[in-house]
Amino acid sequence: MSRSLHDQTLALAGVFQAANLVQQIAHSGQCHESSLETCIRSLFATNPDSTLDVYGGELTDIREGLVTLSSVLSQQSKQQDIEVLRYVLNLVHLESRLNRRPDMLDVIGSRIDQARHTASHFGYTHGNLISNLASVYTDTISTFRQRIQVSGNPAVLQQDENAARVRALLLAGIRSAVLWRQTGGRRWQLIFSRRKVIQHARELADKANQSIC
Repeated sequence: MSRSLHDQTLALAGVFQAANLVQQIAHSGQCHESSLETCIRSLFATNPDSTLDVYGGELTDIREGLVTLSSVLSQQSKQQDIEVLRYVLNLVHLESRLNRRPDMLDVIGSRIDQARHTASHFGYTHGNLISNLASVYTDTISTFRQRIQVSGNPAVLQQDENAARVRALLLAGIRSAVLWRQTGGRRWQLIFSRRKVIQHARELADKANQSIC
């Protein structure tokens, strides 16, 4: 796996995309379906040819994450930005804890592999698959002492479908945090290399926009 700034930025954008979707769902129960599919699909990309392949192979698939990354890291002026950044930092921290638990990693890998049939049969955003992946998160990551507290509309979060999507997205965020570490990403880079990451994320987002046009 390449350890370039390019690959690190893509992987970090994956974390930001999942975190941003969690924030959207927690407050409104709505999110971009295509961005959700990209995040869920990334869980099943266990042997990619490149970092971008984890997210479908096109910059447009990870565009929301790239835009969110550059916006949140450069501004942090809105409550929404603060919530997204908190989720990202928590996901990165939990991934470092998970990395020291090979037994739990094996369980997660095995259960995601078992879910492949559901994904291939129903699609990546089907309720059955989302519920399955949410249970993986609940049975593994949620057992750590530090848990991610999701802020939002209680009436929205109490709906089973929304709660499941949030947990499945948090699992996808962990997957991207794993990828970020594998490409050489480190927490200190969010402080000391922030400008380089923001600039490259903007360049990639511009390329994605051109593809759409």
